[in-house]
Amino acid sequence: MSPVQYPKDVLDKIELLQEKFKASGQDLSSYLEGLLYADYMTYWDYINLDILLSLQQPRTSFKDEKIFIMYHQITELYFKLIIWELEQIAEREPIDARFFKERLERVNMYFDQLISSFAVMWKGMEREQFLKFRMSLLPSSGFQSAQYRVIEILACDVQQLLFIDIREKMKDESDVNKLFDNLYWQHGAVELATGEKTLTLKTFEKKYGIRLKAFIHNYRSNNIWQKYVSCTEKDEELTKLMKDFDLKANVFWPLAHYKSAVRYLQRDPVDIAATGGTNWQKYLPPRFQKVIFYPELWTEKEREEWGKGWVVKEVFGEE
Repeated sequence: MSPVQYPKDVLDKIELLQEKFKASGQDLSSYLEGLLYADYMTYWDYINLDILLSLQQPRTSFKDEKIFIMYHQITELYFKLIIWELEQIAEREPIDARFFKERLERVNMYFDQLISSFAVMWKGMEREQFLKFRMSLLPSSGFQSAQYRVIEILACDVQQLLFIDIREKMKDESDVNKLFDNLYWQHGAVELATGEKTLTLKTFEKKYGIRLKAFIHNYRSNNIWQKYVSCTEKDEELTKLMKDFDLKANVFWPLAHYKSAVRYLQRDPVDIAATGGTNWQKYLPPRFQKVIFYPELWTEKEREEWGKGWVVKEVFGEE
């Protein structure tokens, strides 16, 4: 029986594998033997499909609660994708315009998906079901999405995220603890009646406070704004991508939430409180918080009317 004649490209790859394993002190023949017994990879195993589909655990018997859970899980996965791209920009040294643009384009694409998909929240559930099953969620709230806070911290200098009434006063503040305590979303999670921190905020701080403060410290000098400032190849295209990111994150995304909140939580003459006790009427609309990642890229009029056009068109149906 004549020996098997392997194609040259196969032999070349075996040689390369030999060099790779030898360099790391490993035995190629042992790995090849392992391949004889290994099962073929399947789609469902690769993406952990069975685990993924088991992660929806409703607290009530209302059918639409499962929609609510799955949509928020999908949202968190998109947040993870956005963080992955922003971290690549932040860690690129030196940063070049091509790489910067490609990653921002991906970030903006993910935000487009998030913004358009929010119709699932305001069209995809029965209002009466939502108003009932939401009570089983107390005191949890979408406010507690730490990944979104990471996106904000990665995006800009943290002073841009401070509560609007003290933003100017603290523009030169460097103490991370003071900065953290005065972030705009901290002020949005206080009891409406007493002004005290809600349980939602207290539990969030306990779980994520240390990590978020570390992010603030670690990305002072290499957040996306600082990378933009240091990029020697920036042009109009890159600037537009930065502005698009700013709008999508700070106008279109929160107002998609606002549109949903108006549908489910607004009731004349009294508005229904959000599950976490947050003041959604002042927390969600951009015109109140005026969180702008890159104010230097916008005109004074654009900053003053931040989010106004979208509200008029999308929420009130006016042109």
